[in-house]
Amino acid sequence: MNGWPSEAERVWSGAEWAEGPLWLAATRSVRISDIPNNRILDIDPATGGMTVVDDAAEYPNGRTGDHDGSILQCSHGRRAVERVAHGVTTTVVSTWGGGVRFNSPNDIVVAADGAIWFTDPPYGLHSSGREGHPGEQEYAGCYVFRYADGEAVPMITDMVHPNGLAFSRDFSLLYVADSGRTWHPEGPHHLRVFDLATGASEVFAEIDPGFPDGLRVDPDGLIWTSAGRQVRVYTPGGVLAHTIELPERVSNLCPYPGGWYVTAGRSLYRVVRSSSG
Repeated sequence: MNGWPSEAERVWSGAEWAEGPLWLAATRSVRISDIPNNRILDIDPATGGMTVVDDAAEYPNGRTGDHDGSILQCSHGRRAVERVAHGVTTTVVSTWGGGVRFNSPNDIVVAADGAIWFTDPPYGLHSSGREGHPGEQEYAGCYVFRYADGEAVPMITDMVHPNGLAFSRDFSLLYVADSGRTWHPEGPHHLRVFDLATGASEVFAEIDPGFPDGLRVDPDGLIWTSAGRQVRVYTPGGVLAHTIELPERVSNLCPYPGGWYVTAGRSLYRVVRSSSG
């Protein structure tokens, strides 16, 4: 399709499994997680330079910016949602329902009203120590939670492994990836969309081959999602509009003023938005 970016440029490599990209405008860098190596890294895309922010980070995964400029991140190791502000990391929430711990919070977004929504699959508990501390689930399921006013409430309870999530531009819809196929060959491998006013939901797009992981929505309302070794772009109507091939399996992506940064395998890639698109 004319105007679409066709290539992804590798700007840095050196992680074992890169995840959770977030563009930091103040430093013009990209913060990522190197989960198996238990590190948080800042990458300078202009030079390819890398700075270790934390080398005992408790296996962080997805992150996002909060309305106050701080960073919210999901910690597999602490089974918690955390806030990073002025170089200090504090726990936002780690339990719900009478002290029940989460599985291993995975990805996170912030609603217009400031509520924090996050997914809670079990990957950090069952990874032989590569993505968290081995442990047991303390509730029977993997939920999508909403945290506000000091309380975490399960909002979506019928997914196998909820993973990436993103709001529509008007915050009326929530798109959530189910990556259940990672553990179960016949498990779900799709995006679902939830109408937050009515509670209605449906399968938005099947991802095959592979399965979805991270996703985000751009200013035009297009849904950008990981899909095996591809980034796929869907219209709000669920039509596949474009694909971008990468040499490594894609985990997640984040926007920046010129396009997108994509974590995949060991690396960070840049996808530049076409001026004609």
